[in-house]
Amino acid sequence: MKKIYILLALLLLLSGCGKETGKTQTSQLPDVPTAKPVVFDIYAINDLHGKLTDTDAQPGVDELSTYLKQAQQTQNTILLSTGDMWQGTSESNLTGGLMVTEWMNHMDFTAMTLGGHEYDWGEEGIRKNRQLAQFPFLGINVYSRQTNQRVDYCQSSVVVDREGAQIGIIGAIGNCYSSIASEHTKDVYFITGDALTALVKAESEKLRSQGVDFIIYTIHDGYDQNTSSMDAVSVGDGELASYYDISLSDGYVDLVFEADSHYWYLLKDRHGVYHLQGGGNNSGLSHARVLIHEGNGDAYVFDAELLPAGKYSYMEDSPVVEELLSKYAEEIAPAARILGTNSQYRNKYNICQLVANLYCAKGVEKWGESYDIVLGGGYISCRSPGYLPAGEVSYSQLQSLLPFDNQITLCSIRGRDLVSKFLETDHDAYYIKTTAYGESIRGGIDPDGIYYVVTDRYSADYSYNNMTVIDTYSQNIFARDLVAEYIAAGGLT
Repeated sequence: MKKIYILLALLLLLSGCGKETGKTQTSQLPDVPTAKPVVFDIYAINDLHGKLTDTDAQPGVDELSTYLKQAQQTQNTILLSTGDMWQGTSESNLTGGLMVTEWMNHMDFTAMTLGGHEYDWGEEGIRKNRQLAQFPFLGINVYSRQTNQRVDYCQSSVVVDREGAQIGIIGAIGNCYSSIASEHTKDVYFITGDALTALVKAESEKLRSQGVDFIIYTIHDGYDQNTSSMDAVSVGDGELASYYDISLSDGYVDLVFEADSHYWYLLKDRHGVYHLQGGGNNSGLSHARVLIHEGNGDAYVFDAELLPAGKYSYMEDSPVVEELLSKYAEEIAPAARILGTNSQYRNKYNICQLVANLYCAKGVEKWGESYDIVLGGGYISCRSPGYLPAGEVSYSQLQSLLPFDNQITLCSIRGRDLVSKFLETDHDAYYIKTTAYGESIRGGIDPDGIYYVVTDRYSADYSYNNMTVIDTYSQNIFARDLVAEYIAAGGLT
C-alpha cells in the first residue's frame, strides 16, 4: 500500500492538483536522486468523553478501533487526541480515566493535548493517567502557579519521524476555565491570548531549526458553528479570533486540529491552513493527508476530510473494549446497578430542573433549621445523550447525563447577585427551585442583604456569581446520586 501512496503522491505533484497549505507546493519533482515523497495520514479525535462502549444512544469505539488498526497497517499514521477524553461515562469515571488511557495505549496514540475536563479530578488524576500513558500529554501553556514553569506532566511538543520526514505537533489548551470547577485548577494557570501566540511561534521556530518539515497545532478550543459542506469552507480572521491568532498560519502552523465546542467543521483560513473538528462524543474524527518531500523540504496537505462514525460503524468489532471491560470489571460494577423505573421520556430541561429541585429539598433538609434558604439550583449541565428514555434506569445512564463530581454546597450571596445571577437571570443553563421562604421575599430583596442558596461547587466557585461557600452536603454525593436516590424511591414512576 505504501508504494501506491507514493505513486499517488507523484501523480498529484506532476499534475499540480494537490491542495496546498503550509510551505509552497512545487509542480515538478526536484532534481535530487534521493528525493522521495513521504505521505502521512493524520487522524484526530476530540471530546470522546469516555464513550468506549455502545449504548442505545451512541456508538462505542469497537468499530473505530478496527478501522484505525487497519489504517496503521497500510499507512504512515499519526493518531492524535485534542482533549476531553476521560470525563463522561461510568466506565471512564469509575476508573479515573484509566480505561480510556489504556485504550489509547492499545491504539498507539502519538500524543494527547489536555482539555478542560481532564482537570475534573484535579492534577492528581492527570498524573495517574500520565504514568499509565505510553504517549506524551501536550500543553505548551499549562503552567504551575508555584513555579511559573510548565507543569511536569505536559510537553510543549513532540516530533514524529518517518523515513526521514519529520512532523512536529504542538499542543495547547484554550481558555477553558469556565468549564472547570475552579477548585480543580487552583495550582495551575493557562497562558492565553497574545502570550500563547508567542509561545507557539517560538516553539515552531525551534522545531523548524531542528529540521521539522511540517507543524500541526492541536488546540483544545474551537469554532462555534457546524458546517455542512463536504469541502473546506473559507473562514475569515474574525471568525477565528476568539481562540486562534491568524498570524500563526503565516509560516508557523501548517494544520490545526481543534476541540471543545463539539462542532463538526472543515475550515480553511486565508493562508490556506485547514482547521478541523469532528463533533464530539465519538460521532467521528478528523483526517488529513500530508505529503513531505524529503529532498527539498516541500510539505503540504493534499487532502482533508471529516469521517463520521458511519464510515466505520459497519466494521467488525475490535476485541479491545471487551478485554478492558473484563480487566476493570470490579471497578465498573456499580455502573450496571438498576435504580428503578422512569415512566416517560424526560428531556434535558426535565433532568436539570429535577436536579435543582433536589438541591433545594436536600439543602432545606440539612441546613433549613439554621439558615433561611431562598433556593436551590445554579448552572446545571445535562450531557450526552441529553435525555432519559422510559424504562429501567441504570446508574451508568445517570453518570453519562450528570458526570461531574461537583460537591453540593450551602452558599451565601448578596441580594443584588441573588436577583441578577439566579432569580432574574437570562442564562438558559441556570435552573432554580425557590423555597416557600424564597417566594415570600422575592419582591423585597435587599440588594445589600445576605441570603442563602444551595448549589454545587461549579456554580459556587464561578467568580461571576460572587458566592461564599459555608458548608458541604457530603464529600462523595453529587447531583447524579441525588437523582439515583430519587429514582430508587419511585420518584419517576
